[in-house]
Amino acid sequence: MRRMAPTLAERLGFSASDRVAVVHADDIGMCHAANEGAFEALGGGLVTCGSIMVPCPWFREAADRARSDPRLDLGIHLTLNSEWPHYRWGPVAGRARVPSLLDDQGFLPRTTVDTVKRARPEEVEIELRAQIDMALAAGIDVTHFDSHMGTVFFPPFVDIYVKLAREYRIPVFAVRPEKQALERAGLTAAEPILRRVAETLEAAGFPLLDAVDADSLGFAPGDGEAHTQRRLERLGRGVSYWIIHPAKDGEELRAISPDAHARAFEHGFYGGVAGRTTFARAGVKTVGMRALRQLLRS
Repeated sequence: MRRMAPTLAERLGFSASDRVAVVHADDIGMCHAANEGAFEALGGGLVTCGSIMVPCPWFREAADRARSDPRLDLGIHLTLNSEWPHYRWGPVAGRARVPSLLDDQGFLPRTTVDTVKRARPEEVEIELRAQIDMALAAGIDVTHFDSHMGTVFFPPFVDIYVKLAREYRIPVFAVRPEKQALERAGLTAAEPILRRVAETLEAAGFPLLDAVDADSLGFAPGDGEAHTQRRLERLGRGVSYWIIHPAKDGEELRAISPDAHARAFEHGFYGGVAGRTTFARAGVKTVGMRALRQLLRS
């Protein structure tokens, strides 16, 4: 009888029946509050890894903190948008090199739709490559790539994403296009694209995640624990990308973000005892993206 290939969970040292979460902090470098929240959660909480937004104003602080602790598991949150109304950033490649990535204020476009409409693929590649090279030059031990607001998953940008992953030999956020998981993530329409991406990456030896739970931030004040419990109840077997946006509460965060309450909750919950205890009681195990990089490069 032919033996089935081991699952990603088994390749990472878990059992095939385990529920395993890559507890991932998005938006590091976005502001000082995001850095405080993420690095505290990485240092003493449940968070296993995160990704840094290179074009953002607080990138340099994030890079310094990443460089000071080589144990941290940090990737690049490839960024083609600047979404807030009063807190903006532009491309790191320089405005003259990527003019199609500028909105009428001279910053990266606020929405994914605007970026898809405006941006020339060759300029997107210039910008993404510049972000990767800047992070590496800053001394960050880059463990993975993913995408801010999912913008790189739109054609033809997604082909650039795959190209850069293969060139730099760095794993990316890429999930097996399982129907129910895509429905939960609101990505049903992207199934054909994600399937092609998954097949291309898997053929090149890249590990693929089994599912994604991107249901971060979308809850009312006071509903954080119940919202998290609902996420845990629908978490399936295998290795899932569990996205959060931890940030330290305060005047800076509240001035930038209308969902500051959710970011502050995720900082407190995932950065302390509550998160560790809740996941342990649910029997959910955790892993970072560095382990996937080790698989890719072994």
